[in-house]
Amino acid sequence: MSALHDLTVAEAARRLRARQLSALELARHLLARSQAHAGLGAFLAQDEDVTLAQARAADARLAAGDAPPLTGVPVAHKDVFVTTDFPSTAGSRILAGYRSPFESTVTARLAEAGMVCLGKLNCDEFAMGSSNENSAFGPVRNPWDTTRVPGGSSGGSAAAVAARLVPAATGSDTGGSIRQPSSFCGLTGIKPTYGRVSRYGMIAYASSFDQAGPMARSAEDCALLLSSLCGPDLDRDSTSLELPPEDFTRQLGASIEGLRIGIPREFFGDGLAPDVRAALDGALAELCKLGARLVDIRLPRTELSIPVYYILTPAEASTNLSRFDGVRYGHRAPEYADLEELYKKSRSQGFGEEVQRRIIIGTYVLSHGYYDAYYLQAQKLRRMIADDLQRAFGECDVIAGPVSPGVAWPLGAHSADPLADYLADIYTLTASMAGLPAMSVPAGFGAGGMPVGLQLIGNYLQEARLLNVAHRLQQATDWHTRKPQGY
Repeated sequence: MSALHDLTVAEAARRLRARQLSALELARHLLARSQAHAGLGAFLAQDEDVTLAQARAADARLAAGDAPPLTGVPVAHKDVFVTTDFPSTAGSRILAGYRSPFESTVTARLAEAGMVCLGKLNCDEFAMGSSNENSAFGPVRNPWDTTRVPGGSSGGSAAAVAARLVPAATGSDTGGSIRQPSSFCGLTGIKPTYGRVSRYGMIAYASSFDQAGPMARSAEDCALLLSSLCGPDLDRDSTSLELPPEDFTRQLGASIEGLRIGIPREFFGDGLAPDVRAALDGALAELCKLGARLVDIRLPRTELSIPVYYILTPAEASTNLSRFDGVRYGHRAPEYADLEELYKKSRSQGFGEEVQRRIIIGTYVLSHGYYDAYYLQAQKLRRMIADDLQRAFGECDVIAGPVSPGVAWPLGAHSADPLADYLADIYTLTASMAGLPAMSVPAGFGAGGMPVGLQLIGNYLQEARLLNVAHRLQQATDWHTRKPQGY
């Protein structure tokens, strides 16, 4: 029988409902395990009393026989989702110790589904980064090789799930922040269609890009969580889609015979590392064995996605982060002469270097004389990139490619060159700008035995199809079942 920490979401749910395991027993085991592996830096906040109280309540619901399917299954949340029971910091000093008076929709819906929260997870400050080295509370380490990054910005979520500290976690994806850390840590993670999951209570980075999603060890687990996360929330998030809740497990196991998988030439050029290319070729060959066929497609504006993204998202961030002023909540400079100095000192002390860099860029591109030249042009190109994807979907059903140009890099390798971090997002940004669903699926291993993820991109509202393609691949391979040595 599997050790408790090796149970997937689906396995844990089945054993809990069969009364072969108690939620309290599982929560205690994982709390102890997370403390034993605290050196990974994955958790920012835990409260044993809160977690065990939730586990006891879950056991009571299970005993009463009226429990939802996920009751008693542990989960942990990226620290961009505000919670009343745990501090909410977004990985920033400016919010150190902040307690929200309300609960985010993401965390509330999983609580309503009966899941037990193990705590809050480390992340790049305000979700800005590709390595989880931008957190004010220290970097997260990759369990596959603790000298390497776990990816970002949802690095704490990825490390915690990969190290078997928790069976699933929430993440947020603005430009690849669920998919890239999932790839680097050998996990399955999905960013749904923009608007599928409410952004209420998610600390904003770039509001027209940000989207929440699950990270777990299998497509089945992600489908279970996504079924609870999705649904309208128009009273609190005007961008929420007015669609009824959906069972994303309904297509799992369906045939993919005849499925057309688009392979963009631009995703397989000179910038892709040979070891990643070899792993992806192996995964695509497995899908072809299952009846899918590969179709050559073009996404001609792929290279423009980086400059477009790094104009638009800093512009939105400069506006969103203006609320952190040292007056209403968060860090306040201890000494200041007047209100202007209070603002300057509080923000300079509270925000890290990368966040300050993006605020400055965003303020610049929105300023008089540069708005038309930069921001408006970038918005036009965003529309054109989305149009390229729609043309591609006229020729294929799903798009496949790499998540990142290489495997996880060593900690500190990009510290002096933020552009190197930005370039790591080249393959994930197109789907983000179009608001399309996209996911990372384990696809083997590259240099140094590090995991490689296959990116799958679907058309709007096609999450169930993506999850089924991933599930069929996982039925035919064992990459998603492998774990880091020592965990």
